[in-house]
Formats: sequence, C-alpha cells, structure tokens
Amino acid sequence: MLQVLTLFIIPIGGGIPAGVLFARAHGLTLAVTSGLYLFSDVLLALAFEPLMLLVVAGGRRVPFLARLAWAFKTATLQLTAQYRGAGPAALILIAFGVDPMTGRAAAAAAGHGFVSGWAIAIAGDMLYFWVVMAATLKLSAYLGDPYRAMWIILAAMFLLPVLIRRVKAGVSSRRAAKAAAAV
Repeated sequence: MLQVLTLFIIPIGGGIPAGVLFARAHGLTLAVTSGLYLFSDVLLALAFEPLMLLVVAGGRRVPFLARLAWAFKTATLQLTAQYRGAGPAALILIAFGVDPMTGRAAAAAAGHGFVSGWAIAIAGDMLYFWVVMAATLKLSAYLGDPYRAMWIILAAMFLLPVLIRRVKAGVSSRRAAKAAAAV
C-alpha cells in the first residue's frame, strides 16, 4: 500500500494511472485505492498550508520571499477574482479542473477557512481521481495492456487541457470577430 500512496503523492496527477494499476495488480479494492488517494490529499493539505504561511511570514524578513509571496497572492487573486462568493459546487469544479491547491486558493478567496476550503478542494480532486481511475481501468481492460493504457491516460491528462484551452480560445476569438463585424 505504501508504494501506491507514494505514486499518488507525485505532483501534477501523473501517479494516478500508475497507482491505480499497481493497486489493482496487488489486489487492492477500489475503496482502499480511493482511501489511499484521499489520504494523499490530506497529506497535501497538511504540507501545503503551513508552507504557504511560512513563505508569507518569511516575506516580512526576506525580500526574495516577500516578492514570491506577493507574486503568489497577486496570481491567486487574479485567478480567483471571478469566484468570490461562488458556491461550493463551482469551487469543487475548480479543484477538479485545475488542481487542489488552486481549488484551495479559490475557496479561500470565496471566504472558506482551512477545513472547509480543503474539504472543497479535496472533493474536486477526488472527482478527478475517480474519472481518471475509471478511464485507466476501462482502457486497460479494453487494450489488455496496463502499460499502454497508463501511457495513453498520462498523455490525455496532459494534452487534453491544452487542446480544450486552444479550442475555447478559437471559439472566443471567432465570437469576438463576429460581434465586431456585426457592429
């Protein structure tokens, strides 16, 4: 189980397909696998929150940390400005679509404290985990090759968001061009 947890702790979600397939190969149930992923999210919360507080506190004494804290705060405020006052469902979708740290930042911007903010971020990340887990297991069963399935899912995890952003940007620019032409 420790090896599965270690794979889940890998940043940016790359360990999900490998962890899911490793867990399946070693007879872990989906519930146990989900519990291990949930535990990795709790560890993330316990590590991330104090680290950010430390950077903010250190920024009072160390100019580089002050610039780092200011840049992080500015970027977070810009990213989350549209979500001030957003309900939990919208905030869960942020964590689902980006990552739990951004979900936590958006939840904080919407006024949620440590526990409720991380609960929202973890809920979104768990939804993401279940989608990737289901896709990994289905594709592995379909292909009959867990290694190929893992690499395909990893590629999809990294390439689909880029593709979606490009398509959305193209649609937005076409709409703007049509609106400008109509005037």
